[in-house]
Amino acid sequence: MNWKLAARAAKMNPSVLREILKVTERPGIISLAGGLPSPKTFPIQAFADACAEVLHNDGQAALQYAASEGYAPLRQAVADMLPWNVDPAQVLITTGSQQGLDLVAKVLIDPGSKVLVETPTYLGALQAFGPMEPNPVSVASDDEGVIVEDLVAKAKDGRFIYLLPNFQNPTGRTMTEARRAAVSVAAAAAGLPIVEDNPYGELWFDEAPPLPLTARNPEGCIYLGSFSKVLAPGLRLGFLVAPKAIFPKLLQAKQAVDLHTPIFTQRMVSAVMKDNFLERHVPTIRALYKRQRDAMMAALTREMAGLDVKFNAPKGGMFLWARLPEGIDTVALLPKAVERNVAFVPGAPFYADQGDPRTLRLSFVTASVEEIDTAISALALTLREELALLGERRLAPEPV
Repeated sequence: MNWKLAARAAKMNPSVLREILKVTERPGIISLAGGLPSPKTFPIQAFADACAEVLHNDGQAALQYAASEGYAPLRQAVADMLPWNVDPAQVLITTGSQQGLDLVAKVLIDPGSKVLVETPTYLGALQAFGPMEPNPVSVASDDEGVIVEDLVAKAKDGRFIYLLPNFQNPTGRTMTEARRAAVSVAAAAAGLPIVEDNPYGELWFDEAPPLPLTARNPEGCIYLGSFSKVLAPGLRLGFLVAPKAIFPKLLQAKQAVDLHTPIFTQRMVSAVMKDNFLERHVPTIRALYKRQRDAMMAALTREMAGLDVKFNAPKGGMFLWARLPEGIDTVALLPKAVERNVAFVPGAPFYADQGDPRTLRLSFVTASVEEIDTAISALALTLREELALLGERRLAPEPV
């Protein structure tokens, strides 16, 4: 059979992260790679109780087709938990926040459309946007987020800018209040919509992050959220909040994909969230992740001493970003680290254009403190050996 692929299929590439996760399934591997929430945080008993409640109270409706917009009580709960005035009619329940990115791409991107992104940015967003054939443009960024002057310089004819202000994937950085205010004003002045992705915002350690960008200009933003990080990723349950002018098209795009997000899952989450469950549950996640972040930073400080390794101190979320010494390519380093039973994610794929080969992303939330110590020790040993080989190559005489 002669299958002829659509041109857009060429834009669909395998996920670097998913390929790495296959390696981590090998026995003995300590994975600092995947952004997998700790299974210790999954409220299994709460879901067991909710499952029984949903089936007992209205099992037939829970197993039937449902409205594409989502379960009304859950949409109301989402609207109530956001820190600005949200009409639940503007809340669309999605099959994971990743579906939200896909819907945004289908509705807002034409071939060649300019889409602005951070430097670096979430790899999954680049993959969701890719089949629509945009022209992704990196906006220069620092530890406080995107640099406003570069945003303004590149905003012309942009369809939107995609931002993760809270504990960003992959860097773990958080956009400051001053930068959020400036970005919001600049984007509005340029007529540039903002797509704000906030899957990690509740995972703060010492203080909550500043007000979302969307809260400052609701009509100029689409807001994406997720239940994966505060309840469980296997639910595949997320949501978006969109201006009334664009909501119908996002809804139509969803209807064409899956009719609706599984209603049984929606009803279970709605039942779990009653009586302020998240207010009691999420602090336990924050405490666990903070301990593991501290353990990773301590291990990096200890094991990487003298190696000119730079890393940040994320104030929440799941990831830490590191830059290794000049001459190191983390893509080439990864298989050598795997030989020592530790895995990480190279940083270069997270860039829309030329990536920094020295960077890598480390997840501190799934491995135990003991595993973090073991893994960072193995990673440091791998790096020291690679630097020694690099030094030998540099000292080797030029061929005559």
